[in-house]
Amino acid sequence: MLTLGFIRHGTTEWNLAGRMQGQMDTPLAEVGRVQAELLAKRLAGEAWDGVIASDLLRAKETALTISRLTGAPLLGLDVRLRERAFGELEGTTLQERTDRWGEGWRDLDLGVESDEKLLARWASFLVDVDREHQGKRILLVSHGGYIAPVLAQFIGRKIEEHLSNTSLTVMERTPGGWQCRLLNCTVHLAELGQGA
Repeated sequence: MLTLGFIRHGTTEWNLAGRMQGQMDTPLAEVGRVQAELLAKRLAGEAWDGVIASDLLRAKETALTISRLTGAPLLGLDVRLRERAFGELEGTTLQERTDRWGEGWRDLDLGVESDEKLLARWASFLVDVDREHQGKRILLVSHGGYIAPVLAQFIGRKIEEHLSNTSLTVMERTPGGWQCRLLNCTVHLAELGQGA
């Protein structure tokens, strides 16, 4: 049995500005630090064996807060958990994308990493986690554009809902296959008026 808790990093200034981050390295905004602390306090009441994060600063900061406040050790940073690479779109706002490439910008080849490449990164990571942490409960701090296609592969459907910053999704391997125990949960953000 292996249980994986997928966490999207806390909010960044670029999230607030509507700027596409991709693999650009941006820190948490103050609200993102507060979100990470609220999530950590929630997780402190649960049994988790460790945390692994993307090596990008926003995920690393979120993971360090969780580790510090829960006591779950930070087991490492892994480039395979990085956000999807968004090519030429990185650093742009929606308005800038529309101005530069027109309304059909989503249909252009602008160097965005394919689902196939992203899921190959995930498959390689999962093999290692499975081998090293069998029977454990591991938190993975990553990014919305990465977590969504990974979950879609597990669940067998596209994730329509926007994955919120510091949301928690729990996948558990059972004898019958992977089961989703929690999806995009943000109850810990209630005091910020963001919880759902």
